[in-house]
Amino acid sequence: MKRTLIKNAIIVNEGQKVYGSVVIEGEKIVEILVQGEETSTPCEEIIDAEGSYLLPGVIDDHVHFRDPGLTQKADITTESRAAVAGGVTSIMDMPNTNPQTVTLDAWHEKMELMAAKSLVNYSCYFGATNNNYSLFSQLDAHRVCGIKLFMGSSTGNMLVDQMSSLMNIFNGTDLLIAAHCENQDIIKKNTEFYKEEYGIGEGTDIDIPLRFHPEIRSVEACYESSKLAIELAQKANARLHLLHLTTAKELELFENKPLSEKRITAEACIPHLVFTDADYETYGTRIKCNPAIKTETDRKALREAVNTDLIDVIATDHAPHQLQEKEGGALKAMSGMPMIQFSLVSMLELVDEGVFDIEKVVEKMCHAPAQIYQINNRGYIRPGYQADLVLVKPSSSWVITTDSIYSKCKWSPLEGHTFNWKVDKTFVNGTLVYTDEQISDTHRGQELRFR
Repeated sequence: MKRTLIKNAIIVNEGQKVYGSVVIEGEKIVEILVQGEETSTPCEEIIDAEGSYLLPGVIDDHVHFRDPGLTQKADITTESRAAVAGGVTSIMDMPNTNPQTVTLDAWHEKMELMAAKSLVNYSCYFGATNNNYSLFSQLDAHRVCGIKLFMGSSTGNMLVDQMSSLMNIFNGTDLLIAAHCENQDIIKKNTEFYKEEYGIGEGTDIDIPLRFHPEIRSVEACYESSKLAIELAQKANARLHLLHLTTAKELELFENKPLSEKRITAEACIPHLVFTDADYETYGTRIKCNPAIKTETDRKALREAVNTDLIDVIATDHAPHQLQEKEGGALKAMSGMPMIQFSLVSMLELVDEGVFDIEKVVEKMCHAPAQIYQINNRGYIRPGYQADLVLVKPSSSWVITTDSIYSKCKWSPLEGHTFNWKVDKTFVNGTLVYTDEQISDTHRGQELRFR
């Protein structure tokens, strides 16, 4: 098998930065060399990474690749290309596609699509509905990353809103339950209030101004739903992963203890760590998402919670729409944005700003997803693990342009932004899939497996 030596890199792994080299043989990492150690066997390919940082490939546990059925927005091929260009080597795709991934047949068909089209490693959630929990026992826990539960409306309307169904879901599986939490009764009440304020009735083209989006999808709506999910999980002793937290108040619900002891974990997404509600004026509906981006105080609390380990994972909620679908205000513009290509460099920019250190970024984007989801042999730079690796260069200024965006929708709220970190090379299972802004489109990722 071909051996590749990545030498002279700053290796960031398991809370440390060390100067050294990594040897890949076939799909796997076989040696980690530090302090001048030499490889045991000559290597056919040598990559000099002097001045670059070598990280585990990013594992994004929260993406919407829109395939099948919504491929005018995005598809597995285009979005997995964006992933490798961003240093993301593994993804977990959400079930609100068309058809929804809420039957065994739909799940298997989606996995076949992933196998045929994805350049990165992959898994797919099984979507919960009010009445499909009887299927959970037929799911293979080694192949299904988790149950996706919408306790808040979503694209495709998979809302689970019956208490009896929620109890059956939490009591009905040992699989991780990944929950989108927003209280729909509160959101509906807030929506009706602003509709009345602006005289919005049936058939009118008037929309509620975008600045009220975080007031409609409010702190209270998020907190009450997250609180309920945690109460149900505790009663059932279920594994619960709270997706895209947005508020300081929700953080009161979590315990600060080692990740290995947690049954209930939390995720923050890139938009909520980067933007605040003051940015609606600049970026408009391009940063409209559910749950809504909230205040600077909330963003500060989320960032602190990452550093203190109340928040366990950083993901993207990568959710492309066509740009015309983003027209409107708080009601009409679709929620979601493409972020996967720029997630790692966005976090490294926050490293430069002193918000996080690079070891914390690797912990939250690589190690913790692997640990929480119990992914086999990924998420770390260790001998015997799959060679999912990314080389990033600091002090490499570049600007996001439309031409540099790989997502099918061809827009980003970050267009025109200058980054000083750059993804140089991405390896997926030992194969160099992205290098020097070129992508190997013939490569296919592997199905993620879970312990």
